[in-house]
Amino acid sequence: MHVISPALMDRRWLYLLAAASGGLSPLIYAPFGWSLLALLIPAVLFWLVIRLPRRRALEAAYVHGVAYYAAGGHWIWYSVGEFGGGPLVATVFCVLLALGFGLLTLAAVALALWLRPGRPLFALLLTLPACWVLLEWVQSWLFTGTTWLQLGYSQTDGWFGAYAPLVGPLGISLLLAILAGGLVAGALAESRRALPSAVIAVAVLWLGGLALDRDWTEPAADQPLQVVLLQGNVAQDEKWEPENRVRTLDLYRRLNERHLGADLIVWPETAVPAFYHQVLDDYLVPVAEEAAAHGTDLLLGIPSYDGETRRIFNSVLALGEEVGFYHKRHLVPFGEYVPFRGVLGGALDVFGAPMSDFTAGWRADPLVVAGQRVAVSVCYEITFPNEVRDFLPEATMLVNISNDGWFGTSIGPHQHFQIARMRARETGRPLLRSTNTGITAAVDHRGRIVARAPQFSVEALATEIMPMQGSTPYTRTGDTPVLIFIAGLLVVGFGLRWRERRRPAED
Repeated sequence: MHVISPALMDRRWLYLLAAASGGLSPLIYAPFGWSLLALLIPAVLFWLVIRLPRRRALEAAYVHGVAYYAAGGHWIWYSVGEFGGGPLVATVFCVLLALGFGLLTLAAVALALWLRPGRPLFALLLTLPACWVLLEWVQSWLFTGTTWLQLGYSQTDGWFGAYAPLVGPLGISLLLAILAGGLVAGALAESRRALPSAVIAVAVLWLGGLALDRDWTEPAADQPLQVVLLQGNVAQDEKWEPENRVRTLDLYRRLNERHLGADLIVWPETAVPAFYHQVLDDYLVPVAEEAAAHGTDLLLGIPSYDGETRRIFNSVLALGEEVGFYHKRHLVPFGEYVPFRGVLGGALDVFGAPMSDFTAGWRADPLVVAGQRVAVSVCYEITFPNEVRDFLPEATMLVNISNDGWFGTSIGPHQHFQIARMRARETGRPLLRSTNTGITAAVDHRGRIVARAPQFSVEALATEIMPMQGSTPYTRTGDTPVLIFIAGLLVVGFGLRWRERRRPAED
């Protein structure tokens, strides 16, 4: 194994290289979309880990991880700084968040180094890619989980996006990590043919993706549905002010009335800034009757309150032939509730949580509108593939309502929309997305944008979409095959390590 020259052993150079490579993370996602950089980011980390002594490799890994999450998730600052405790609190919170997520990268590399076989090739193709994706999987459930910044999401429009219906974003992450390891192995190999071989492998897998880019599901209706997606563009700091309630309700009712006759009209998350029981008789009943008279079904974002249990839900209300509720199941920590509220009281409300915490729902039954069964998600829920899979294969459409007004003009809403589009691509279902300030859009079953409204404007986006039925391989299996494959790579890595350690004794 080759070691980095003494000149590059200086911590300053290592930190700069690790931070620069990790700091590129925003560029591989929307709105930039430099998807091929997704190979470079893990490749630089793998190169450092292979070439450095253990201690320096761990230092470089931590710096890389902190830079990766600080740069890729810096938009969180906006919600805390503007609507929480102010710029200072936002800065401290985001720094601590990045330092914490960096520990996950450190842990993954530490495991890879512990398992590292005697030959660098095995480390680059087995243990390092497996540990990278293991990190992403742990991140998806640890402390309620987040899938944001998974490497696979960079390929929603990228070279390897066609693999989504087979293996999902986690599987694409593994594919990218193995290819990145192969490129490093080719660059370090003494043979001149090694690097071209690695490049050829990338090209072959890309061509394989082109061959897989086909329809995995089939139409579930004779003709497309006529749908309208509302975007009220109500300022976040004005949304819940009592004096603005009537104005907001009138806005959405006017937008709704202009498009009666469509099969389905979708309102964004908490478009109705009042509890269901407060506006039922005077507002919701007349709106529902007007819609029914024109053959239009509605999906509305509205908070609801259970008087018996005193629980508050972030809900979606279906108004049509059937009336039904969906209560958001995966709540955002510090955004919709404060962890350890019973112990800390209101001490952490500076992060932007509501005055009264929401309660998580527990059922994943599709709502029936416009003659179709719909998989509903609220905001952040669309970023969790297994939670969307809970509705399938029964559901023929995905509907996501959101309020990304928390994140202003940052890159956060663009990343969110990119992740949502991956759900359409991996499930073979069209996606309707209605948001308060954007990005409001309709997406077909291949993740392609059919129609999109401009951000930060009042819009009623009228389009048509074809419901789809059937199952993709990923819909049936989820992440299980990828996790089994990762476990297999780790077992092989452990076996090679064990054999290398036994060899001196046998010799």
